[in-house]
Amino acid sequence: MEVVAVDIGGTHARFAIAEVAKGRVVSMAEPMTQKVADHPSLQLAWQAFGASLDRPLPRAAAIALASPINGELIKLTNNPWIIRPPLIPQRLGADTWTLVNDFAAIGHAVAQLEEDSFVHLCGPDTPLPDRGSITVCGPGTGLGVAQVFRHRHGYDIIATEGGHVDFAPLDPIEDAFVRRLRKTFNRVSTERIAAGPAIVAIYETLAELEKRAIPRLDDKQVWQLALEGTDSLAVAAMDRFCLSLGAIAGDLALTHGPTGVVIAGGLGLRLKDHLLQSGFGERFVAKGRFRNLMASIPVKLITHPQPGLYGAAAAFAQEHAQEA
Repeated sequence: MEVVAVDIGGTHARFAIAEVAKGRVVSMAEPMTQKVADHPSLQLAWQAFGASLDRPLPRAAAIALASPINGELIKLTNNPWIIRPPLIPQRLGADTWTLVNDFAAIGHAVAQLEEDSFVHLCGPDTPLPDRGSITVCGPGTGLGVAQVFRHRHGYDIIATEGGHVDFAPLDPIEDAFVRRLRKTFNRVSTERIAAGPAIVAIYETLAELEKRAIPRLDDKQVWQLALEGTDSLAVAAMDRFCLSLGAIAGDLALTHGPTGVVIAGGLGLRLKDHLLQSGFGERFVAKGRFRNLMASIPVKLITHPQPGLYGAAAAFAQEHAQEA
């Protein structure tokens, strides 16, 4: 069975035709990426994708959204689009559909992809476990979090909003991040520290601590400087970002009690080489009396280029296994 897989984030919406059968993804065609800002609605982006193909779209939709999935009206967290599930047949021409949180979709991808779609970050260099809980988290426009629970009958996915829990600073520099952010936000969540846009506040705080003039750069500019290694302050900001991400991933692991952790998100993939060389792993295990437990958990980075799209199709395949 063919399905239109869609992954809608805060900045981009990705589309692809996928084939599913017996609860799993069989194949996925080359995706098309559109900027959310280029279209006022999902319907118009959907039509643009259809116009790019020399064929009618399948009448089945697998849609991953960067938002909680509830009610008859869904407002995306970092995106102006509004989705009304009861209108999907009319607006998208789909007879069958699945709506899934974007990181729950990545959870489905983690559950179904083979081991060669992951690289080892820290902990024991062993495959993800066949049984038990796996924490999935990753930085993008926001900080996504989900939980995969594998059992003898298959797996279950728990969508969460773990990126919005309170951030716990661990040293004076992170205290300074919080002080700066509290000038704008009464409450500082982990997403304010470990999502793509957070690099600006980290960069500006480090400039302030160094008593330098604070450049007015956006997050894309700071990340470019950091990844190119051309600005020592941007590189230092990236280092601090990785430290904080390691601590946050470790906190989520303690919360979920997992036997594995997967870092995902487009930014996570861009940071692959740096995460391997950073203090991410040390911060992940630095949980006091639970250090030995944390050191026993394999931590992976998902390297599949489109885990959200793949996972949306996998979620559809699971929900409609009797039909596909």
